[in-house]
Amino acid sequence: MKKLFLVLALAVLVSSAVLTAAAMARSKTSKASVQVCALLPDTKSSVRYQLFDSPLLKKAFKKAGLKYSVVNAQGDTNTQITQGQTCITSGAKVILVDALDSGTGAAIEKAAKAAGVKTIDYDRLVLGGSSSYYVSFNNVTVGKLQGQALIAAMTAKGLIGAGKKPVVAELDGAPTDNNATLFAKGAHKVLDPLQKKGEFKWGPKQAVTNWDNTIAATDFNQMLTKTGNKINAVLSANDGLAGSVVTDLKNHKLKRMPLTGQDATPGGLQNIISGWQSMTVYKPVPLEANAAAAVAVALIKGHKVTTNGKTFDSVGKRNVPSILETPLVVNKLNWMKPITDKFVKKNLVCVGSFKKYCKTYTKPY
Repeated sequence: MKKLFLVLALAVLVSSAVLTAAAMARSKTSKASVQVCALLPDTKSSVRYQLFDSPLLKKAFKKAGLKYSVVNAQGDTNTQITQGQTCITSGAKVILVDALDSGTGAAIEKAAKAAGVKTIDYDRLVLGGSSSYYVSFNNVTVGKLQGQALIAAMTAKGLIGAGKKPVVAELDGAPTDNNATLFAKGAHKVLDPLQKKGEFKWGPKQAVTNWDNTIAATDFNQMLTKTGNKINAVLSANDGLAGSVVTDLKNHKLKRMPLTGQDATPGGLQNIISGWQSMTVYKPVPLEANAAAAVAVALIKGHKVTTNGKTFDSVGKRNVPSILETPLVVNKLNWMKPITDKFVKKNLVCVGSFKKYCKTYTKPY
């Protein structure tokens, strides 16, 4: 927690002068070039931002007749701060903030508030922020689904209930991402009771810096070395991290094992149909993007916003009015759902060596 406060303080100090100037400049803007902005974080943590969020938000804003800007910080906090500054000086009335970390997000939201600009936390809650609303999925539920699916996969493989006490490794998302904390919280609610009963042992655990898949591969490789390859299942926070696990397993010529994921990415679906990944959590981004766009439109036009919950900001000590969509599990039994929903294009999944898996039904292991 002390580290988080330090990050928040540092980000505010670094950016406050620039953002204050941006707020002052905005007041002199005679004609707004944009009405709403969306600040996306990167393309490393998940391909969803380029494949889904960006085009969907643009489509929704265009349909509402709004002038908009949707940009991606490509993993750079200074870039995201500058993008926030540009939104303010361009006359935006609302900014969707999918922050790289809470310090960066809080600094952007502080400057926006000073300039009279409303902000919406998108996908990730900004701890210590000042957003009017939070739009995401129920991220504790995401973790619970991962935990339940991991137990199901281990049971099917004969690892649970047979007194074998398998070793479960854990690859969490970035420690600076509050969503990663919520995913882990949900998963542990399901898994910890079984662990306490002696059904399995917790093995190595690592939060992956910046959700970076390359770093994840190094982290998991070190886990294998540390345990002498004695890992039987992996709680992985998303498809990108799971893909790194699969790569390491193949490099070490190790067998498939129960492995979780999230985001229903083409790579995640490929690993599922080929038997290397047990499941992914499907979060239909259109629901989230359209909900966020609707909130932005309502704020701009002065309409009422209807929410379905509140999310507690543990740093700001406030409950943020929230719209939380419901995620669902995708595995070998229903892997086509993201495709039939037109969330993922089939030609991105059923390509190359994966074509054969798309033509035949394979039972979940």
